[in-house]
Amino acid sequence: MARLHLFDLDGTLLHGTSAPVEISRQLGLEAEAVALDEAIGAGLIGPPEYATQVRALWADLTEAHVAAAFASAPWLSGIEDVWARIRGSGDYCAVVSLSPSFFVERLTVWGAHAAYGSRFPAVPFTEPVDPTRILSAAAKVLIADRLCEEFGVERADCVAYGDSMSDRDLFGVVPVSVAVNADRHLAGLATHSYVGRDLREAYELVCPAR
Repeated sequence: MARLHLFDLDGTLLHGTSAPVEISRQLGLEAEAVALDEAIGAGLIGPPEYATQVRALWADLTEAHVAAAFASAPWLSGIEDVWARIRGSGDYCAVVSLSPSFFVERLTVWGAHAAYGSRFPAVPFTEPVDPTRILSAAAKVLIADRLCEEFGVERADCVAYGDSMSDRDLFGVVPVSVAVNADRHLAGLATHSYVGRDLREAYELVCPAR
């Protein structure tokens, strides 16, 4: 039976940062984005409020800023290699993130079968954020179920990779999970734990379990 590998983005594929922080860095607004990350991480604001405030920071955002943020971000090593191995073994890989879909979807070029993020207005922004299109931890589970149906697998065939509170719900419904450079919110929940900067090493923790 094929497996579906579900990857978080912020703090997981991106080491020690998030897509909004990397995008904001291009605008000289890194400190403001870090403060928002800390607020949502502490549960002081929810995903819709976070998205609204981030969108306000990005009034001057262009596609060039997004491309530069993606190119210069501190990605884990070996992402494309791991996804090639997953594809080569007949498995599936997808990214599910609360970050903007216009950043997350770029990862399909690296080999992800699917990539889902919160739906922001098109860049450059002319419209406000629609709160109903901003993802949550619970939404990650719904998307995982949708992907299972699309790829013909079950929850029992899923492996989740994540680092924080937004991954708790998903870790709770799949049989195998990998905490990647994780914070205290995933303590005791993950099947495996990895600390480092090479996705190949994290993948090796679950690869032999076929």
